This record gives sequence, structure tokens and C-alpha cells, in this order.
Amino acid sequence: VALRDRLLAAVVACFKRHGAAAIDTPVLELQETLTGKYGEDVKLIYKLEDQGGELLALRYDLTVPFARYLAMNKITNIKRYHIAKVYRRDNPAMTRGRYREFYQCDFDIAGQFDPMIPDAECLKIVHEILSDLQLGDFLIKVNDRRILNGVFAVCGIPESKFITTCSTVDKLDKMPWEDVKSEMVGEKGLSPEAADRIGEYVQLHGGLDLIERLLQDAKLSQNKLAKEGLGDMKLLFEYLTLFGIAGEISFDLSLARGLDYYTGVIFEAVLLQQENEHVEEPVSVGSVAGGGRYDGLVGMFDPKGRKVPCVGVSIGIERIFSILEQRVEASGEKVRTTETQVLVATPQKHLLAARLKLISELWGAGIKAEMLYKKDPKLLKQLQYCEDTGIPLAAIVGEQELTDGVVKLRDVATREEVRM
Repeated sequence: VALRDRLLAAVVACFKRHGAAAIDTPVLELQETLTGKYGEDVKLIYKLEDQGGELLALRYDLTVPFARYLAMNKITNIKRYHIAKVYRRDNPAMTRGRYREFYQCDFDIAGQFDPMIPDAECLKIVHEILSDLQLGDFLIKVNDRRILNGVFAVCGIPESKFITTCSTVDKLDKMPWEDVKSEMVGEKGLSPEAADRIGEYVQLHGGLDLIERLLQDAKLSQNKLAKEGLGDMKLLFEYLTLFGIAGEISFDLSLARGLDYYTGVIFEAVLLQQENEHVEEPVSVGSVAGGGRYDGLVGMFDPKGRKVPCVGVSIGIERIFSILEQRVEASGEKVRTTETQVLVATPQKHLLAARLKLISELWGAGIKAEMLYKKDPKLLKQLQYCEDTGIPLAAIVGEQELTDGVVKLRDVATREEVRM
């Protein structure tokens, strides 16, 4: 918990540095608010029914409730952050950072602004946080839903199958192309020829050079959506270069992100150095941050369908925590479970009152202190407790100390003592 708190503090500090206000939304939402927003992941929503028969659900993420909040309060311009738990009816896998209840750390910019400036800031935030946490080398993949939809169109895929094809393409980071193609043909009903045409595009990745190449592509350049997306992607990379972070950004056409509500730029951060020589299996927990542009989501909740353009990012703090936890375990480093600074101890019997009085003074002075919950504990046992839990100091008050009006302060590691 202390480690997670430190991670969260670093994330919050970054969000505040970028001028975001803290916003909160309820854990419970109406089922109708959440359904139809997550594509195939809708099966992972926890659905509830209250005593009055109202159909409710636990929030699946923080983005959809935020969009509902904007629409209900007629907010058209805000920069916010929200750190809270979300819930997924998933199969937990602790080593990969997959849980049914976990924290999300979201940063969003809502409002009508010039293209790609807020999107570039979101990517800068991901870069800042992953750099601050010193997790090793990382890569931020970016793509655009308009480019993907343009690819599907020029490959002969009907528009009704864009979203379902998208969710299959999104598995390319976990499955080889042959398996992805097999799912496209066998489960999604695409022809093998159309799947092969998609494969020629979605296995490409690079930077500005790839964007320029695709802008000259005979098929894609004729598609309005793809041309728009590629133009914005070129602009985005110009801003990322000015931010000095383009070296860690990859334009990756395999990135799809399965959620239905994305409309433009999408991105995902992955760690590159996850292997550790001390453990038998590499530490692999998938992406540690993700997000994108969702310009149509707020309009779904507005009675008049008024749209508020939005872009946001979510930091996967639990996945980062899993990586750090496994690294600590592999290194054999001893982890303190408390921040206690001093143990109040007594060497003789019948001195509980002296301990209680001294520890009360320490707590009152803001010092983190503990004592054993026994009337007459042995001094050796008290000092052993300090060693076992990593408490650095012992404040010893015995009969002689009481007479002299002093306390003996002992450094547990060096065994040096001073009277004060």
C-alpha cells in the first residue's frame, strides 16, 4: 500500500503540474449509461439490480462516467483528473496486473481546441510519468481510428464490421498475425483476401517517414478518413518533436484499442525491459497506460446530442505496481510494512505506564511510534521486533531512566545508545 501510495502521489503531482482539476463520479451508474460503449468488453461489466428494480452497474472505467457528467452539467471546457477504483468481471491474473477491482488514474481535456495540441499534451504526460517512475525503457504506440477505418474501407471491409475487426486487430500485440487472420476469417466472417490486404497495413510501424509514405499510398490517399487521420498524425509528430519525446513514440498501425468510443488518435504505452535474470519467467503485464480521442461520447448523453470533443489518458497504476513488486521480490530487498520511526521499550517489569506516557508524547509530536501490546515484554523480544520490521530506533525507558529523567535512544542497527 505504501508503494502504491508513492506511485499515486507521483501521478497526481504530474496531473496537477498540467493544471488539471480533481473530479469525482459515483461508483454506481445506470446500466444504460455503460452499455453500448465498450464493444466486446461489455460482458465484463458488473450488473446489479437494486431493491426498487432499477438496473445499475459498477463503473467499468472512469471515461464514460466523465462524459455523462459533462453532458448532465452542460460543461464544454475542462481539464480534469480522477483517481479511483473501477470494476471488471474478469479472470484475475495477479502476475500480469489483472484484477476485478483496481485503480485507474485518468487525465482528460474536454473542449474545442486546435487539432492535436491537447493530444500531444496527453502523450507528454504519459512520457513524464513513466520517466519519473524510472521503470526502464518504454515505448508509446500511437495510431488513429480514422486511419484504421480507412484501411478497412480500402481493403473492402463493410462499415458494419469495422468495430469488430478493430477488436481483432487489437490482439496483434498478444497473438501472431496468422492467428489474428484466422479469427478475422473464422469468427468475423472476412474473406482471406480481405484479411491479407489488412495484414499488409497493420503490421507496419515507424515514425514521420511512415506517415509520409502512407500519405502517398495510392489507395489510402483516396480515402477521406484516412487522409484526415494521417494529416493529423503528421501534425502530432511535429508537436511531439518540439516536446522532445518523439524518440519514444511509434506510429503503429496494429494498435486498435477495442473500446467503441474512440474516434481519432489512440495510444498505448508498453515497457520494453520486463525480463529479470533473477526470475524464471519474464515479467509481462501488458500495457501500462492507454487512451485516445473520444469526440462523440458526451453527445450520447446530451438530450440534444451536443458534442464536446475530448481526449484523455489512463495510467495503469496496478500494472506498474505489479512490475515493481516483482522486481523487489526478485532482488531479495526487504520491504518495510510500516513507516514506524521508533519503538517505545522497557527493560523491566511494571513499566507499562511509562511506555504509555512516552508513546503518547511521541504521537502528539507527530513521531511515528509503536510499542508491544504486552504488560511486561522482554527487552530482547522488543529489540527483535525492531529488527524484524525494520524500525530504526528504540526509545528505552527503565527504572534508572525514570529516576534520572532521561530516555535511552538505541540505534537498532549499530546498537549505539545515547541518553537524552
